[in-house]
Amino acid sequence: MSKKDLDRHDVLKRLIRKEIKRSHAAKLLKLTIRHVTRLKQAVATFGAAALIHKQRGKPSHNQVPEKERKKIVDLLKEKYFDFGPTFAAEKLFELHEIHRDPKTIRAIQIKEDLWKPRRSKTKEEHRSWRQRRSAFGEMMQFDGSYHDWFGGRGGIKEACLLAAIDDATGKPAKLEFAPHEGVFPVLAFWKIYVETHGKPRQIYMDKFSTYKMNSRVAQDNPDLKTQFQRAMVALHIDPIFANSPQAKGRVERMFDTFQDRLVKEMRLANIATVEDANKFLEEKFIPAFNAKFSVEPASPSDLHQPLTEKERKNLPSIFSRQEQRTIQNDFTFSFKNERYQLTEHQPVTICKKDEVTVEEHLDHTIHIRLRGKELNRVLLPQRPRKITVPFVIAKSAPLTTRPRADHPWRQRLLAGAQKVTS
Repeated sequence: MSKKDLDRHDVLKRLIRKEIKRSHAAKLLKLTIRHVTRLKQAVATFGAAALIHKQRGKPSHNQVPEKERKKIVDLLKEKYFDFGPTFAAEKLFELHEIHRDPKTIRAIQIKEDLWKPRRSKTKEEHRSWRQRRSAFGEMMQFDGSYHDWFGGRGGIKEACLLAAIDDATGKPAKLEFAPHEGVFPVLAFWKIYVETHGKPRQIYMDKFSTYKMNSRVAQDNPDLKTQFQRAMVALHIDPIFANSPQAKGRVERMFDTFQDRLVKEMRLANIATVEDANKFLEEKFIPAFNAKFSVEPASPSDLHQPLTEKERKNLPSIFSRQEQRTIQNDFTFSFKNERYQLTEHQPVTICKKDEVTVEEHLDHTIHIRLRGKELNRVLLPQRPRKITVPFVIAKSAPLTTRPRADHPWRQRLLAGAQKVTS
């Protein structure tokens, strides 16, 4: 008997001995008077055993049949050994037609030592709740996550997953694997995004150097911008920079989910290349993920702004790496250890010492612009290298502490001594 049963038996025995009344016993046991009366009659007739549940110690009628349980255990150990309970339950139903509650799968995993219950979270710093934006496209949370997404397949040890998560719906609007979170991968990501969806009103991201200049000089001069900021200004998109990872928690938590689900989905699909992975994201993973986890926005409208004809035409120029160069007296300039000559015929008048904009497009072609016009130029051959003669230091004889006997200095001293004595 449990402590609860022993306590009930003691109170009911006092009631039977008429030491207390039914109302008092009901108050002590926190039961109704009618229930106390039934328990009193049962204990008087059958003794203390009447308080023990008849099903205690017996197998449940709702337990998983042993044959099905063995099949679940074999599948979990063979294919889903690192899956969480919810994800494992989904895959068992989707691929093997085994429909069991995630709590049941969790109990089996814990018993088979395939899952460890998570510890309760420690007390953290208090943070204020922020309401979601009201409509799709009003704000995108953007970030990159480095992880072993391919599990070592295809020789890929680590890749960067770039993700744009809509704040209103929680939908991954675009996911793409890239080699790193540098300027060109990020610009290429957003070029495809705005061509597909249009321009979001705001982009929420961290202060990584690709997105924001963090030096003291940049803080004192707000006109200094990164290549990404310059592109956002050209498209009239408002960038917002978070002061902590928790501020953009939607995309941070999404990466935790992706590192659990996406890694295993790609392993089941045997994906081993970045090209196949990006195709899988676009065609299968994103639609299925959005259908399962996205939420309804407060407003059904789509706040993405469509590109104008001028913006669409200038997209290769907007999403490019741009630097300034000065025209020399011979109408040449240098860029990345290459020299370029501006030709005689140009769409605009060029003067010496003019500042031109050199654009390196995403396809790594070079374009030069002045006052909105592209200039004509030719690549000059490399300058001849100077012949360098190695400078050799001749070895000198070691210095002696005493001059030789026939040294001129000694001769002068001897001659002077003879004059003095004479």
